[in-house]
Amino acid sequence: MKRTLLLLTLALLPFLSRAADTADRQAVERAVLDYIESQHKADPALMARGLDEQLAKRTYWQAADGTEFVMQTDYATMLKVARTFNKDGNKFPQPPRVEIKILDIDKRVATVKLTADEWIDYMHLYKNQRSEWKIINVLWQYHDEKRQTSRK
Repeated sequence: MKRTLLLLTLALLPFLSRAADTADRQAVERAVLDYIESQHKADPALMARGLDEQLAKRTYWQAADGTEFVMQTDYATMLKVARTFNKDGNKFPQPPRVEIKILDIDKRVATVKLTADEWIDYMHLYKNQRSEWKIINVLWQYHDEKRQTSRK
C-alpha cells in the first residue's frame, strides 16, 4: 500500500508542479498588467496592487545640458503617474500595445519584459508571504532613444 501511494505521488508530482507554474505565471502576468493598465485607465489602485512599496524604477537619461545620469522613480511617483498621465485618455493608441514576455520564474522571483507602445520595461518581481507577486525593480527605455533626454 505504501509503495502504491509513493508511486502515485511520484506520478502526480509533474502535474502538481505544472499547476503551480501556471498559477504563478498568471499571477506574474496580472501584476504586470496592473502596472500598465493602471496607466491606460488612470487607476492608481491597480498600480498599487502590482507594485512593492520599495519599488525602484530606473532609466538612463540625458539632461538638457547633455550630461547623462540614472533617473529613478519611486512607488509614490508611479501612483501619481497612474492617476495623472492618461487622465484625458489620449496617451495610448486604441488598442494599446501590451506584450508581456515572462523570461524566468524561479520559486519566488521572476524576470519579465513588457513591451508597450513607446517603451520597454524589464521587471523583477517577487512572491510575498501572501502569494502575491509584486514588482520591485523596473529598468526601462523608450523605443526611440532620442526621447531619453530632457527638453532644452
